[in-house]
This record gives sequence, structure tokens and C-alpha cells, in this order.
Amino acid sequence: MRRTGPLVVAFIMGFAMIFQYFIPHPLSQKFYEIMVQQWLIIISIFLYLFGLRSFTLYHYHKVRRKKEGWYFSLIALLAALITVIIGFGTKRGPLFDRIYDYILAPLQATMFSLLAFFIASAAYRAFRARNLEATLLLVTATIVMLGRVPFGAFMWHKLPDVVEWILKYPNMAAQRGILIGVGLGMIATSMKIILGIERSYLGGE
Repeated sequence: MRRTGPLVVAFIMGFAMIFQYFIPHPLSQKFYEIMVQQWLIIISIFLYLFGLRSFTLYHYHKVRRKKEGWYFSLIALLAALITVIIGFGTKRGPLFDRIYDYILAPLQATMFSLLAFFIASAAYRAFRARNLEATLLLVTATIVMLGRVPFGAFMWHKLPDVVEWILKYPNMAAQRGILIGVGLGMIATSMKIILGIERSYLGGE
């Protein structure tokens, strides 16, 4: 029953949502409003609780067993505890805003700034002209980057127009092909879950 129950729920709700989308009836619209606006909120709350439980247990066991980097886990637990206490114990005010403005926002900015170095490293590896495809990628990327800055227009006044053509036609065609592939993959995966073929979300079989 532990495996059959989720499969039955996925089957019923999957086809119910499909029929709801293709049958424009007030009852189907009401069903959608109840499922999305009410049940989704309830499920999201439980998911937050499960996430908090998983976060706490993971870092607690890491601190308890003194694994490598356990002090980072201790900092994470203390930060989460302090934030929860302040969030539930006080109304939103200067203290809560300071935590967001002077701790969370700088940490997020630091993480995103580090991504720039990873992107630059990946671009360096991808843009090396080892073959014809890499050479085309290198030339196209160089043209687009030059056309996006004033120096490119200074070099050749029609370069921005060339960049717009590249973005509007070859780039858009590639994006649409990728999106079509992603859409087909989503449909195939959804049908496998609804029909019970894909069961990895149950813990694997």
C-alpha cells in the first residue's frame, strides 16, 4: 500500500489535471482553483517543514560526529535558529531588515559573483577552436560581445545590426529547438509518472 497509494494518487490527479485543462467548464475551473490555490499552499507548507527537518538533521549529525567542515554546519544551524526566533518572536522591523540587508543579501551577491568566474572558466574551455563547431562558437560569441558594447559600433557601424540578426534568427531557432525538446521530454516524463512506469520518486525499484 505504501507504493500503490502514491501511484493511484498520481494516476488520478494526473489525468484529472489533463482533463481539466482541455475541458473548459465551470466545474473544471473550480477544481483547478481548489487544487492549485488551496492544496498547493498546504502541500508547500509541509514541504517546508520536511526541508527544515532534513536541513537540521543533516547538519546536526555532521556537528555531532565532528566531520570535516562541521563548524560550517554549526554556523548554519545557529543562523537558522536565530532567524527563526527573530522571525516568530518579533514583528518585521529594523532587526529583521538588518539580517536581510547586511547578511543575506551580501551572501547572495557573493555567491552570484563567484558564478561569474565559473562561467568565464567554462567559456574559456568551450571557446577554444579545436574543431569547426568550436570555431563557429568562438567567432559568433566574439561578434555578439563586440556588438553589445560601444566599441563594436565604433569599429563598424553595422556590427550591432549583425548582432541583432544573429540573436533574432540563428539564436532564436536554436532556442526554439531546445524548448521543443524540453517540452517533449516533460510530456514523456509526466506520462511515465502518471502511468506508473517511472517510480524513482517512491524511493527507487
